[in-house]
Amino acid sequence: MNDVNATLTDDDASLLRRYRNGDAEAFGVLYARHRLGLYRFLCGLSGDASLAEEIFQETWLNLIRSDSEQRGQASFKTWLYQIARNRLIDHWRKHGRQQGREETFDEVLHGDALPGSSPDPERELSLSQDQQRLRAALDELPGEQREVFLLRAHGDLELTEIAELTRTPAETVKSRLRYALQKLRRLLADPAAAEEVSA
Repeated sequence: MNDVNATLTDDDASLLRRYRNGDAEAFGVLYARHRLGLYRFLCGLSGDASLAEEIFQETWLNLIRSDSEQRGQASFKTWLYQIARNRLIDHWRKHGRQQGREETFDEVLHGDALPGSSPDPERELSLSQDQQRLRAALDELPGEQREVFLLRAHGDLELTEIAELTRTPAETVKSRLRYALQKLRRLLADPAAAEEVSA
């Protein structure tokens, strides 16, 4: 029992070391900590849930098979997101970048709140409309702003971590996030603007 508690309180780098030394439970804790945010980030950035799933799996496999550790001052989370981002960029280079949202994006934004799971049809319709507005607003963001927003919102990364991951000056990251938030607020505050965007 003490071993389980120790695993739950270990930092990410310690969990990875323990996994590589044969402790499968350590990987389970590490995976549980980062799976949802990483998947949401990939889904939001790629706009394609099946591609996000593919890159998500490749990222974890790459992490498992690699003997390398995170570099310098980078946190494990920054390193993990960098691996995922690089895999996605590699995919786009190889196959061409295709943007497009799939219906499963709703699941990504709201976790288990899937259409049809609510007993209240009016509430479900309202949620569906809100999801469509958010999806349309995110689609309107320039790629760099959307990436920074998703890393902050789903990856819960600090601005300095995002700057390191994207190899962009911290002030540029800060500006991109500010512009992204301003545009999202404007689009989401004005239903007519969001409807024009999605039309």
